[in-house]
Amino acid sequence: MEKLTPPDYSSLDSLSADLQRVEALRDSAVRQSLDTECRVLLLDGEISTLKHVADLFRVLIDREVVDNAVSAQNLLTEGLQVVFDDLDLSVRAQVEVQRGKVSVDLVTIQKQADGTITEGSSTEAYGGSVSTVQSVLLRIVVISRRGLRPLLLLDESLGAVAEHYVPQVGQFLALLSDRLGFDILVVSHNPIIVEAAKHSYRISKAAGAASFKKIRTGKA
Repeated sequence: MEKLTPPDYSSLDSLSADLQRVEALRDSAVRQSLDTECRVLLLDGEISTLKHVADLFRVLIDREVVDNAVSAQNLLTEGLQVVFDDLDLSVRAQVEVQRGKVSVDLVTIQKQADGTITEGSSTEAYGGSVSTVQSVLLRIVVISRRGLRPLLLLDESLGAVAEHYVPQVGQFLALLSDRLGFDILVVSHNPIIVEAAKHSYRISKAAGAASFKKIRTGKA
């Protein structure tokens, strides 16, 4: 009769231990996979939210650009019509979308007595007087719309304006100062600008120091 060989329990114990290790590794891999999937879902959610936020910011920025363009158009048109009262000037904000971004061009328009209409940028088509006035008014628009300190400093900035338009420039700046609550400080050698100011001072230099003396004006 053949003798039976007892099973090698040590080998079975080894296989059982290997199986437990494999199952532990499998369970760990499953947990890591689930954690990774959850993390991916969270990141996808954050990406989606950020895309919506970016779209919202883009809409708000575009809206602000358009609103600013309209404000600039209205103020520039009013200013040009007051200052250049012998010319029929106006400004149109030309809003376009280029490569997904809003682009704004400010076009200066002049209507001639015979009905002819010309359009172009102030610097290319209308000379220094118009472009200087528009530049000053645009600075006022930016300060107002951005909520900056209501102070405009002009250091001989109006020198390019033709002499016969200077009185209207001074009057319009004074009007804007009252309407918008702006302090406009103009440094100028032009007595006509001085006459339009509410407060005028003469600056003198003596012994290396500057002194200020209030002088009389029509609105002092």
